[in-house]
Amino acid sequence: MRQVTVLGSCGAFPEPGRACSGFAVDWDGYRLVLDLGYATLPRLLAHWPDGALHAVVITHEHPDHCIDLHGLFRMRLYGDSGGPQLRLYCPPGVLERLSGLEPDVDLHAVFDVHLLPGIYRVGPFELTGLSLPHYVPNTGIRLEADGIAVAYSGDTGPTPVLAELGRDADLFIVEATDRDGETTRPTRHLMTSIEAGHWARQARARRLLLTHFWPGNDRAASVAAAQMEFDGVVLAAEEGLTVVLGAPDR
Repeated sequence: MRQVTVLGSCGAFPEPGRACSGFAVDWDGYRLVLDLGYATLPRLLAHWPDGALHAVVITHEHPDHCIDLHGLFRMRLYGDSGGPQLRLYCPPGVLERLSGLEPDVDLHAVFDVHLLPGIYRVGPFELTGLSLPHYVPNTGIRLEADGIAVAYSGDTGPTPVLAELGRDADLFIVEATDRDGETTRPTRHLMTSIEAGHWARQARARRLLLTHFWPGNDRAASVAAAQMEFDGVVLAAEEGLTVVLGAPDR
């Protein structure tokens, strides 16, 4: 089984029945999660009922991308998880946020921490973390194994680094916040659906998965906008959606 399942798709805060940023990656039994925003932990536990996973990758410290890491920390610290430390790949700001919530507990009691950006061997994957522009340090993530690449932007403003991050990716997961007034801001920290499509085209990605939708946005309109720039498959992240890696276009 080689697939990515959407745990959450909202930016800033979750809409009713949804969650913020999070993706579960299954690869021949290896389990990795990309981001754990608001309301993603219950969905992760529904996806993997035993709660066992091998690695967590967090792109940046904003709570809509990392707050449920705290719940996972507590589950493993106080629950009956056993086993070795859980590998955690993240920028330093994530640890600072989590330490603020748990000032009296050593985070390393649960996590084996590896700082991003950087390049690591993570189970079957080569993980490459590249810095992307945002309000706080943010790391785009590229996972490669057996000639298949999955790339994820986290949050980002427009940048040519996205073309490198998503180069020839089977699946490029790109934020498409579409916040009102975004394109007129003097410094860009988020993107539009049209821009997501543009950078997916520059990257020559095979499929584009739009995510991080501003609450209330019309997701069908976001897909249509991205299709103006990208002629590959464009999907909207929906909680519970599973994309099979290396499969025929869908």
